[in-house]
Amino acid sequence: MIELLASRYLYALLFVLLGVGLYMVIANENLVKKLIGVNLFQTAIFLFFVAMAYVEGGSAPVVPHEENPGELLVASPLPQVIVLTAIVVGIALTAVGLALIIRIYSEYGTLREDTLREVRADE
Repeated sequence: MIELLASRYLYALLFVLLGVGLYMVIANENLVKKLIGVNLFQTAIFLFFVAMAYVEGGSAPVVPHEENPGELLVASPLPQVIVLTAIVVGIALTAVGLALIIRIYSEYGTLREDTLREVRADE
């Protein structure tokens, strides 16, 4: 088991990030900490896509100058493209989330979820 973790340390890091992000989203009452947890969760998913796309001994998918191009082992660029797009969407999601958090704080004066529920129940 230890040898498996030593050879696949990236997956162990991935699941640690995934767990920490999920824990932050579920356990914290602060909205900013919840947003940070969502970002950690997203980062773990990005790491997963990149780790799955890794090809041992692979090269960039360009036209080779060799006589036997069919024997060349190449890595697929599709997961990297998907991750790049997801990073842009994640940044936009974070920006909108922070804008909403600022608006909530200016309206209610708190960022704690339980306090916000009490205030909304009183209205």
